[in-house]
Amino acid sequence: MNQLSKQELTSRIEKLHKALKNKGDNWDYIFITDKINQYYFTGTMQDGVFVITNAGDFLYFVRRSLKRAEDESPLKEHLYPMVSYGDIQNKLGRNTRPIYLETEITTCAALERTGRYFDVTGSNIIPADMLIKKIRAVKSPYELSMMTESGRQHKILMEDIIPSLLTEGMNEAELCGKLYERMIELGYHGVARFGKLQTEMAVGQLGFGENSAYPTNFDGPGGMRGMSPAVPLVGDRSRKLKGGDLVFIDIGYGVNGYHSDRTQVYMFGANPPEEAVLYHRKCMEIQKKAAGLLKPGNIPGEIYNTSVSGLDDVFLSGFMGSGNDRVKFIGHGIGLQVDEYPVIAQKFNEPLVENTVISLEPKRSIIGFGTVGVEDTYIVTPDGGKCITGGEKDIIVI
Repeated sequence: MNQLSKQELTSRIEKLHKALKNKGDNWDYIFITDKINQYYFTGTMQDGVFVITNAGDFLYFVRRSLKRAEDESPLKEHLYPMVSYGDIQNKLGRNTRPIYLETEITTCAALERTGRYFDVTGSNIIPADMLIKKIRAVKSPYELSMMTESGRQHKILMEDIIPSLLTEGMNEAELCGKLYERMIELGYHGVARFGKLQTEMAVGQLGFGENSAYPTNFDGPGGMRGMSPAVPLVGDRSRKLKGGDLVFIDIGYGVNGYHSDRTQVYMFGANPPEEAVLYHRKCMEIQKKAAGLLKPGNIPGEIYNTSVSGLDDVFLSGFMGSGNDRVKFIGHGIGLQVDEYPVIAQKFNEPLVENTVISLEPKRSIIGFGTVGVEDTYIVTPDGGKCITGGEKDIIVI
């Protein structure tokens, strides 16, 4: 379960090499430095550079730890020690044609270090990010098995465990701590990973009442006040749970690197008001409609438009956030990171591919009360989205 097979990894590498060659033959190497991408192609996550050559050879140059890479990766004959990019140049030679780089995460300092040994000026850099995102979007049977197990555990967490953790007088940070402990006991892999630069998450987004609609820098429809301006995560120590509070919990769970995403709303010590129930069920309807359209060949932008068509202006005023903080999607790809390609939003026009995994999250904020709505994770199949996290559910009353 913990180690990828050599066949699985070489299949992924071959797909990337084929995609690069389909883009043209005028390139020498692709350098992969992002740790998640390194894991995807090598089965280990070290400080190093994974290289594929135009000829199809692949080599993993490792600064630290070569010993751990040898223990974890089945590509042992392709591992090489590395101190600097000079070691790569000594093995492969200086490039005479462009090099593919992950331009979304390569810093100026890293580019300068690379440039001591390779020509990475101007047109000699080609972005590799989207090619890799598209390959990672379509999951293998191994990946689907990991995500299905994550979804199974996720459902238990949200429906069976969390209701037992909510007690009057606890604050949000306390809930987060108790929640993390139970997640680890259940099988959680310990961290929710995101592709967007400088995005981090301890457990997920959670909030009591109005805090669940508080603005965040996170590109999502939910809200969170967090610990402080310096750490707008975890939970608000001063906000204590009381009767009549809505509890909003949005968690990117994961098993062995692979995530599922689910949101559940609870009502503590009282029944939810009629407005909250109506808005929550409208979100459930939107999710169900969108899930039915998660079929190979369907266009994400058209799924978005179909799913939100006919919504009235009052509902839309708080749909997917409020005011200037409303987000412009209702779903996103998921896998080794919570925010993967594609996005269910306008202008995403490439057809869905079978075995892509999508999280759908229609939500609606209510000023002074909090955020209601749902989120579940689905596999794209010819019959529509196959839910792996349990499916849309009413507000749970505690």
